[in-house]
Amino acid sequence: MNDDYLWDRSGPPDPEIERLERALAPLRYRHRPGLVRGAASRSRTWWGAIAAAVLVAAAVRQLEVSPAAATPWQVAGLEGAARLGNRSAAVSMAVSAGQVVRTESGSQLTLQADDVGRVDLGPDSELRAAATRLQLNRGVLHAFIWAPPRQFVLDTPSARAVDLGCEYTISVDGAGNGRLRVALGWVAFQQGGREAFIPAGAECLTRERQGPGIPFYEDAPPPLRQALADFESGDVRALGGILQAARPRDALTLWHLLTRVAPPEVPAVFERFAQLVPLPAGVSREGIQRRDPRMIDLCWDALGLESTSWWRGWERNW
Repeated sequence: MNDDYLWDRSGPPDPEIERLERALAPLRYRHRPGLVRGAASRSRTWWGAIAAAVLVAAAVRQLEVSPAAATPWQVAGLEGAARLGNRSAAVSMAVSAGQVVRTESGSQLTLQADDVGRVDLGPDSELRAAATRLQLNRGVLHAFIWAPPRQFVLDTPSARAVDLGCEYTISVDGAGNGRLRVALGWVAFQQGGREAFIPAGAECLTRERQGPGIPFYEDAPPPLRQALADFESGDVRALGGILQAARPRDALTLWHLLTRVAPPEVPAVFERFAQLVPLPAGVSREGIQRRDPRMIDLCWDALGLESTSWWRGWERNW
């Protein structure tokens, strides 16, 4: 056999070698471009995943080292123990946006913002902070606000309280239900399309998934308070008890009922409202029945409280 054939196939072929080549022919190498492209694609995907992981890690690291946005609030007083984020609270500590403040049993913490006001957080309470907005998740909060109206907002699980220049106390239970009592000025209580306006000396309940209830004065007759509680619990028959027990001062409650009761019940509420409050010209039962906004506002003005132009201005600005 000539070795040149084995080296570069230039010599004469050997029959045994030719027979061996034919037997091994199915196993010879064949170039497959798709296989190379697939491997390259998998390689690019793998490197892309690594790059994405590096970017995510860098972003997380950036968040860890970047300070949270500051708020104007700082701890002005502390009795007992409380937590500010993951640290023990202490007087003069600043509060960052998104930070959670928690008080322990028997403790009380005071936050103050020089241009906004002061809030006292009672025992077993939890609060989340922002600039001029706070979120009370549970517990009791007393607010004394000296900022201009509409600048301070307190969110709860079932309603939003907008300060209209006031002092008030609000409590929130574990189910998200709350009670707001106004000592000075006004508070607008709002959730979705439902709103309530609570003046000094009045209070309002709020319920999870229902929003603010119907305001009533703290000195309202017990029969009115009981009938109102029954009505807001779903007993429409209690409406008669509310109307019967209402005093002229309780027209505040009836005014809110004008837009809360079912259409067939509006005339009875309106007639009782008209007995308690002298109606201004231009107000008719038919107009209230169809819930004419102008007539509803005129009825509010008849209460002798702030005019509708004042609190409608709150709505426009907010």
